Amino acid sequence: MFRIWAKVIKEGRIIRQLTYEREEKFTYSHFFTYLAQICDELDVPTPVLLKTSIFNYAKFNHVIFRPSDFMEEVPFDRLVLENIL
Repeated sequence: MFRIWAKVIKEGRIIRQLTYEREEKFTYSHFFTYLAQICDELDVPTPVLLKTSIFNYAKFNHVIFRPSDFMEEVPFDRLVLENIL
């Protein structure tokens, strides 16, 4: 089982948040699937997922997506995914 705390941040304030839970074991090969499901639930576009984003999540237990990581304009400053230990 794993949990991810997803936060949409604008001007330093959390405007939307979600705790994403799955009973299965976490695998990095399915990270894009987790990201897409989180973005669907938050009703935000899915960012471009780079290998460095996965490495940051693995090493630091969180990853930050900025507006430049999205293919379309977004009305927020950051999308943060944080591993809940």
